[in-house]
Amino acid sequence: MTHILVTNDDGVTAPGLLALAREMQILGDVTVLAPDRNWSASGHVKTMHRPMRVKEIQFADGILAMSSDGAPSDCVALAMMGVVERKIDLVVSGINPNANFGTDITYSGTVTAAMEAVIQGGVGVAVSLDSPENHNGPLDFGPAARYARRIITALLKRGIPERTVININVPYLSEEAIKGVQITRYGVRVYNDVLLRREDPRGRPYYWMGGDAPTGIPDEGTDYGALKAGYVSVTPLQLDMTNYSAMKALEKIDLIKSA
Repeated sequence: MTHILVTNDDGVTAPGLLALAREMQILGDVTVLAPDRNWSASGHVKTMHRPMRVKEIQFADGILAMSSDGAPSDCVALAMMGVVERKIDLVVSGINPNANFGTDITYSGTVTAAMEAVIQGGVGVAVSLDSPENHNGPLDFGPAARYARRIITALLKRGIPERTVININVPYLSEEAIKGVQITRYGVRVYNDVLLRREDPRGRPYYWMGGDAPTGIPDEGTDYGALKAGYVSVTPLQLDMTNYSAMKALEKIDLIKSA
C-alpha cells in the first residue's frame, strides 16, 4: 500500500493538515511529521546550526503523527532520511490556508516542503486554498482536500514526471461551484509591500514589512488566472532554475574582455 507523508508549514495542529491527512488515508497509509509551530513564509530552510527534536503527539483517526521543532523542509528531510523507518512513496504538503502561486513558491514553506521531497529523491505535492482575505470564522478545507485526493489519485496512476513538484491551488468555492481543473504555468504575483519605520521607547529604530495584501495578474493559462476563473490550478514545477536562453546570450559575450 502507498505510504504517504503529510506535512505543512502552519503547524501540526492546523485544521488544513488534518483535512488533508484524512483524505490521504483513502489512498494509503499516512504518517504525519509537521512543525510544532507556524513556519509560514519560511522558504526553503535547512537547519544545520542546532539539533532538532521529534516527538509523537496524539492525533485523530489513528494516524501516526509526529512534530518537530524544525522547518517544513526539515520535517520532510528528517522523515525521508530515517526518522520514519518505512519508505515514503509520496509527500503531500498542506493544506495551506492561502494560495501559493507565482513567486510565492520561493517564500512558501508549503511548496518548499514538497520541493524537499524531490531533492530527497521522492515525489512532492503541495496543496493550497485561495481563501478570502480577512475571512472570519473557520475555513472549510473539505473541497480542497477532496480535489487534492482526486488529482493525486490520477497522478499516481499515470506517474509524476521525475524531478517535478506538483503545486495545487484550489479556489475557495463549494465543490459544485468549482468549474474543473486546469494545468497551468507559473503566474505573476504582485506584492504591495511597504517598509514601515518605527522607534522603540528608547528611540532606536525598528521596521515592519506592511502594505496591502498581494494580488496577481490573471493571465489565461496561469495559476492565478485559473483560480480567479473558478478552476483548480495544477502547476508542474522544476527545481532547475537555469535560464537557458540567457545562457546562450551570455555565451556570445567575452565576459573578461568586456569588463
